[in-house]
Amino acid sequence: MRYGFWMPIFGGWLRNVEDENMPATFDYAKEVAQSAEQWGYDLTLIAELNLNDIKGTEADSLEAWSTAAALAAVTDKLEIMTAVRPAFHNPAVTAKMAANIDRISGGRFTLNVVSAWWAEEAKQYGGAFTEHDERYDRTDEFLTIVKGLWTEEEFSYKGDFYEVQNTRLAPKPVQKPNPVLYAGGESPRGKKSIVENCDAYVMHGGTLEEIEEKVNGMKKLRADAGKEPLQSFGMAAFVICRDTEDEALEEWKRITDVKESAGYAGYQDFISKSQLEQQVKLNDYSVSNRGLRPNLVGTPEQIADRILAYEKAGLDMLLLQFSPQLEEMKRFSEQVMPLVEQKREALQADA
Repeated sequence: MRYGFWMPIFGGWLRNVEDENMPATFDYAKEVAQSAEQWGYDLTLIAELNLNDIKGTEADSLEAWSTAAALAAVTDKLEIMTAVRPAFHNPAVTAKMAANIDRISGGRFTLNVVSAWWAEEAKQYGGAFTEHDERYDRTDEFLTIVKGLWTEEEFSYKGDFYEVQNTRLAPKPVQKPNPVLYAGGESPRGKKSIVENCDAYVMHGGTLEEIEEKVNGMKKLRADAGKEPLQSFGMAAFVICRDTEDEALEEWKRITDVKESAGYAGYQDFISKSQLEQQVKLNDYSVSNRGLRPNLVGTPEQIADRILAYEKAGLDMLLLQFSPQLEEMKRFSEQVMPLVEQKREALQADA
């Protein structure tokens, strides 16, 4: 299992807790990233939203790509997975930027391709917001250009959304043939785009049964398309680790005490503009990215067992959220990561 975490660029992950003691500043992001490297984390995901979807549209939030470039320069080992939403980007310029950040990082920059869902944000920031399937048509063209520029000396393309002529990109990324392209999607059209264009699949938090079904389904779609297997399957999850189960439950109750707040500004767009396989309940939305559905809540022993069950179901990467970030990341690295390894070794010895 690879352990990743969401970079806290929104000031936290909890919509019902006003102050999580994790400011939306680069200084804090830098401290988190450098500490994570020391604690054994493998990667960080930097979300891309120009408005704050967690604390409300008037709250501070960091811009993803400039944060990624800055973190690339002050870290040594951490994979920096940064979201890219084609509706807000020129594909040729994006390819150039990504190649440069990949070189700054020494080959540690990857992309999480997101086809966007928030109409209000697109309105405020001039993003192109269209019907669901058309957003994926745009994404397909976008990725064709990006990958073409990364791999060919000169590249031309003309489609419905983009056109480039005799474009040259140098220097190329360090990673060959390209930086890893992650993506998530639950609609048939979204999955088709991922199967055809991407390297790895990332999911919102889900139950063990939900995740196993999605992993197996994507494996079959990829095989049916005659493509090589996907490189990785990842899942978002929020962790509540405590010494006792009762303490963990108390924290769960505290953070899911739903209050009317600006943090729910994007809720209706999220459920109406996306095509979701699972019904999203307002309680799920208390924490970002359905993070409580995996139930990584309890004692270190319980959480370790849960992680191993997800591993058996085909998951090989976790994109974790914590609150407060530094304190809980450290606790997880000390109490859960070694326990997972010990339990895995014991299971292998018994096999």
